[in-house]
Amino acid sequence: MNITTMINKRNLKNVSFIILGCLLSSIAINMFIVNANLYSGGISGIAILIQYALKIPAGYTVILANIPLLIISYKKLNVRFTILSLIGTVCYSVFLILTKDLKNIVNTNDIWLLCAYGGILNGIGIGLTYANHGSMGGFNIITMLIKKRYDNYDVGQINFLENFPIILIGTWLSGILIILYTLISILITSIVTDKIIHGLSRKKLLLIITDREQEVCDYIKTYMHRGATILSGQELTGKERKVLYCIVPVSRLPEFKLSVEKIDKDALISIIDAAEVNGKGFSSSIL
Repeated sequence: MNITTMINKRNLKNVSFIILGCLLSSIAINMFIVNANLYSGGISGIAILIQYALKIPAGYTVILANIPLLIISYKKLNVRFTILSLIGTVCYSVFLILTKDLKNIVNTNDIWLLCAYGGILNGIGIGLTYANHGSMGGFNIITMLIKKRYDNYDVGQINFLENFPIILIGTWLSGILIILYTLISILITSIVTDKIIHGLSRKKLLLIITDREQEVCDYIKTYMHRGATILSGQELTGKERKVLYCIVPVSRLPEFKLSVEKIDKDALISIIDAAEVNGKGFSSSIL
């Protein structure tokens, strides 16, 4: 993949959301997680352990630890994911360093509040990077190696299981109470991560029965920039009907329904959840 291929509108959008995700996660770590003396998952969790013990900012540890993992990503995954993960790794490390003093902004002893907001914000950040075909490096790369082999597991579930060694070390260093709160925060992060990934990539399968199928097809091609398949159907009376088969992103579903109703107010639209869509114009994989 050359530079010209990488620099296009879609990849620039991916990079923008990856940078945003890294910023949100770094804020979650420094403003909430570290503020409550909790632990995080993955390489950032190890970096926090080192930060607590040696006072070395987590960002530096994240950069060093990711070098061998990015090499593995390049060899075992693909170039695009590795490049976007490199961008995510650098941005995440820099943001962790720049936001290290944010813990002084939220002055509260309410560990539940810090645990919940840290988990939610971190989950949104991680989910945004995965949903845009990148990562923040670290255990995220290991997660994708496992996901590539065992696709039936969700990313959040894999992340949660990967974090148990850090939990055990944290238990030894800080005691069981802190670890129980950390487990809650990591669980929230895992759930939110999966919600963000699936929410941003959700599609709907539409079956449309209309007497004006050609006009609806023209709308789909011209304004939705999608294709559709015309299926042959038959009513119980024996009358032949045409049925349009079409896949639409959830974000554009309200617009689509309104436009079809304007074309044919008597059109019948059946909307079905599409568990996975892969092919021309769609990318179901987060790799």
